[in-house]
Amino acid sequence: MPLAFLTADRAFDEAADDAPLPYDDRDQWRRPYRPGPWRVGAAAILLLLASFVLVSAVIIAAAGGMSGAAVTGALGLAVVASALRLLRMGVWVNATGLRHVRFFLTRTTPWNRVRAVRTAQRPVKWLALPRTVQGQALELVVREGATEPAVLLTDHNADFLSRTEAFDRAADTVEVWAYEYAPAARG
Repeated sequence: MPLAFLTADRAFDEAADDAPLPYDDRDQWRRPYRPGPWRVGAAAILLLLASFVLVSAVIIAAAGGMSGAAVTGALGLAVVASALRLLRMGVWVNATGLRHVRFFLTRTTPWNRVRAVRTAQRPVKWLALPRTVQGQALELVVREGATEPAVLLTDHNADFLSRTEAFDRAADTVEVWAYEYAPAARG
C-alpha cells in the first residue's frame, strides 16, 4: 500500500499551485538568515540561568520573604527578556525598509533613504567585543546624514562566526532586497 504523503513521485494538487506561499508576504518583517549557534547558545544559557533564578524566587516566596521574592522574580524576568532580545537582534527586511535590531536600539531605514548596501573588507569586532580582526562587513550607506556607513552584519559576529558561507548568503540576500526596493541602490 503506497503512502502518498511519503512518496516523492506523487501528483500535486492543482489548487496547491495557486495558493500563495507564506514567504511571499513582502510586507512582513523577516530576517533573511537563521540565528547563529553562538547567539542561540548564549540565549539558551541565559534562559537556563533565568529558570534557576525564578525557581529561587518561588522558594523565597514559600519561605515567607515576599519582598525578596519580588526582587528575585523581577531579576528572573529581566534575564528572560534579555535572552529574547538577544535572539531578536540582527537585520530584518520587508518591502518598506531595512531594520537593524541591536540589544538596546532598533533603527529602521526606509528603502528610499538607502544609497547602497555593500560587502566590504575591513576590521570588524569579534563577537561584539573590543578586539578587532580582519573580516567582511555588510555596510549600509544612506543618502544624507551619516558620513560613515553603518555596519549591519559581520562575518565574526554571533550569527556568522566560522560560518562564512552563511554570511555570504545573508549578505547577498540583503543586497538583493536593497536592489529590488531601493531606487538609489540600482544606479
